[in-house]
Order: sequence, then structure tokens, then C-alpha cells
Amino acid sequence: MKRRDFFKKAGAVTAGAAAAATTSLAAPAIAQGTINWRMVTTWPRNFPGLGVGAERLAQRITAASGGRLSVQVFSAGELVPALQSLDAVIDGSAEMSHGAAYYWQNKSRGLSFFTGVPYGMTSRELAAWVRYMGGQEIWDEIYDQFGLKGFLSGDTGTQAGGWFRNELTGLADIQGLRFRTPGLGGQVWEKLGASVTNLAGGEIFAALQNGTLDAAEFVGPYNDLALGFYQVCKEYYFPSFIEPGLATELVVDKAKFMDLPQDLQLLVEHVCQAEYDQVASDFYANDPRALQTLVRDHGVNVRRFPDEILEAGAKAAQELLTEVRDSGDALTKKTAESFIESLNILRARTEGTDAPFLQAREKFFSIS
Repeated sequence: MKRRDFFKKAGAVTAGAAAAATTSLAAPAIAQGTINWRMVTTWPRNFPGLGVGAERLAQRITAASGGRLSVQVFSAGELVPALQSLDAVIDGSAEMSHGAAYYWQNKSRGLSFFTGVPYGMTSRELAAWVRYMGGQEIWDEIYDQFGLKGFLSGDTGTQAGGWFRNELTGLADIQGLRFRTPGLGGQVWEKLGASVTNLAGGEIFAALQNGTLDAAEFVGPYNDLALGFYQVCKEYYFPSFIEPGLATELVVDKAKFMDLPQDLQLLVEHVCQAEYDQVASDFYANDPRALQTLVRDHGVNVRRFPDEILEAGAKAAQELLTEVRDSGDALTKKTAESFIESLNILRARTEGTDAPFLQAREKFFSIS
């Protein structure tokens, strides 16, 4: 599958899955007095999992409100460039942004904790922190500074570690590597010796193809197949140690949100919660099928990072989180402390219950 085919019809493998994942919703008649909102996204239109999730979220809000709140989606580049979507909400060009909080770490380093943290929370752990352990309240404090409010709106689960032109044998292979990877995870890779940059998803392939990048990570097989990275790189590493449960966000103009009737406020919140789980299920179902296609049809080599890199990455992550916590920004410090405290509670469940079961299943159980 060529990359250009995806942008025409979302790719042979992923289009059917994406269409099946989208709830079929009849568009309600637009009544007089309808509230019309614009959602700008960081994703290409019809992009599996992420772009489709944003479009489905808008459709659900419009349909569930009976057309009282009508949301029009503008995908990356249609109204504003992908990485200017949050600013579009701040300056009033749009009412909603759909993206990833760590894209905006230049505004507050604390925002990175609401997307994905190196050696940090899985998707279930992150949802538990945000919903039940004070994470949402801290997130609200950060976005209050910009007149915004954020909601978790999707989760990819544990991501792939990235695409590389050559096999990695150890830390020496990372030195000077030009690598696309964002957020706190990108800062970990910098500590390991890589030269890190961030690009929107739709810009990565060209940068790999023209040699601007030596390596890149985006999400995982479901998205990466559609973006065609296998046409340039064949070494595909699993799992990511920097993005163990990456969340997307819906950000709204807070003043306009608070002006909505209470039932519409609750509707937006509850649709976001539903989409968080639906997007995660979409990725869980379609990542392994896409990986099968990458290996079988495109000759991709699936590899695991050498222990030397994993151990150095863990050390770098510990150093980075300590630096961020002690950065002097009181709100970032508060975010980091809450995240770390909650992680140390939640990992007792994940590592004490989930992990032993998975190890036992892998070792003893098979069925056909």
C-alpha cells in the first residue's frame, strides 16, 4: 500500500476497520438557535484511530444533543496547521482542539503528564489518576491559565518504539540519531544521545524519505501502516518505553463551555469518556492485524530494544522526572508529584495482578 492511497481512502487494511469503528449517526436537522462549534485537529482526515476518533466524537456530540450543539471538524491543515490547533482555540478561531497535551509542553511542562510519560502510566492507570486521584483537577488548573478545559478523549495503549533504518545493537547506535519523537519521551531520547525533533503525523514520512530524519516513532502499526513508514525503514521496535499509554485530549474554550446548558456540558464530558475507551479498543483490535500485514506483506523486521537501551532509558526517565518536579514551576511540580504518587499506588495493581496473569497465560495457555 502506497502512502498516497491512504489519504485517498484510508488504506486497504485500515479503512474497513476505521469505518466499522465509527458509529453510524444520522445528522439531526439543524434547528434555529443551534450552537455551532469548530473542532480543529492535529490529525489527517480519516486517519485510523485518532482522526476517526475525533470525527466520531464530533458526530456523537451533534447527534446526542439533537443538533443543539453542532460540531464541525477541520482536520490538520484545513483551518490551521496541525501544531497550531491549541492556539486556534486560545485566539478564538475555533472552540475545540483535538490533539495530544504533550504537543503544548512549551506552554507548561505539566501538560506532558496528560499524554504519555516515559516508564509511566498505562492507559488504565492514566484514566484512574485523572478520574479518581486528582489528575483532572490539576489539569484544570494548568489550562485555566489559558482559558481552556481539557478532557481525555482517546488512548492508543502502549505504543511501538519506532522505525529505524538500521538495527540497534546498543547505546552507541543512538548517538547523533535524528529522531522524531515528542514530549518527555523525546527528552529521554535526547539524554541517550539522539537529536530529537517533533513533527505532525502527516509530515513524518517526507522527512524520513528525504533524509531529514534517521528514525521516527508515531503511534503503532495501525497508524504507521497507513503512513507508509515501512517504505523507508524496515527495523520496527517494540514496545515503546516512553509512551506506555498515550492519551489524546479534547480541549475546549472554557468560557464558551461554561456558557453551555448543563446538560450539554455533561454530554461533552461523557462523550469524551466513551471515546477514550472506544479509541483504545480500536487500537487494541487493529494494531495486531496491521502488524501482521507489515511483516507478511512488507518485509518489516520486528525487534525489541536491547537491555542496554532500556536500562539507560529508565535511568534517564528517573532523572528527567526529578528535574521536571524540581523545575521551580509550582504547578508543574504539583503535577509531577501527584503523578508519581499515584503511579506508585497504581503499579501495585498492574504489576502485582495484571502482569503475573499475563506471564502465566503466555507460559502455560494456548488454544486454537
